[in-house]
Amino acid sequence: MVSSSHEALHRIFQKDPALLTRALQRVLRVPFPEPREFAVLNADLTEIEPVERRVDTLMRVETDEGTYLLVVESQGKKDEGKRGSWAYYLSYLYAKYRCEPVLIVITQSSATSRWAAQPIRLGLPGWDSLTVRPLVLGPDNVPVIADEREAERDVPLAVLSAMTHGRGPQAAAILESLATALRTIDSESAAVFVQFVDSCLVDPQAKQIWRDLMTAIHYFWRHPLAEQVREEGREEGRAESKAEMTLRILEWRGIPVPASVRERVQACTDLEQLETWAQRAVHAAKVEELFADERP
Repeated sequence: MVSSSHEALHRIFQKDPALLTRALQRVLRVPFPEPREFAVLNADLTEIEPVERRVDTLMRVETDEGTYLLVVESQGKKDEGKRGSWAYYLSYLYAKYRCEPVLIVITQSSATSRWAAQPIRLGLPGWDSLTVRPLVLGPDNVPVIADEREAERDVPLAVLSAMTHGRGPQAAAILESLATALRTIDSESAAVFVQFVDSCLVDPQAKQIWRDLMTAIHYFWRHPLAEQVREEGREEGRAESKAEMTLRILEWRGIPVPASVRERVQACTDLEQLETWAQRAVHAAKVEELFADERP
């Protein structure tokens, strides 16, 4: 028994499912493919058992143009399951808060960045019922900040640069600039940023360079991460640590290090001199540039 127009307008398609496809084809001119069979499913979408669905970070932002929900998802690799979950997140959030949700995906991988940036189209080819267009932050668009002054102007952006470019060829210069910039902000914030960067560095050599740089920053050794560093046996003196870091940067950048250079650097105990060499190692094209304007 149909008791309302609301019910009748959709129940007719249960009576004759093929009518729905004809309506799509002939009325809306949508090229819906010819169906092979129909199955009327249970229309009740209520979830009896709680289903845990969490976004990585959710922020409500008020602007002069309206209120937005920023949905931030950290993505390590391609995952086709996100086609459904991201669409669900946005639809659910809009229904709950009645303000515009914006999906932002952040990744360290260029391949994942390209995949995530592709629109998610749900519906018919050429006639989408729902389109999800993520905004993607990754190594292809996050700026490379390898200049100390630039890093000091926007330390959080410099941290993001280190987190997204930590496996690239410019990682050493980025980390060196950031280490200097961290000294210009409060120690509590700097300690948090230190851990963020350490967690994102997947290249073992880059991680070691970062931890070597952090040995010179006093607040770092009050941070819990310092306990992990000490447990891993990296309690070298400041001079020895800086010397090893200089040599490691050169080797990581593919610059041959003769035995004579290695001995000279390791024998040095002048922290100021070692700091100069470490900075030069980041940009040097050949090992001789390490000792520019110096007598052997």
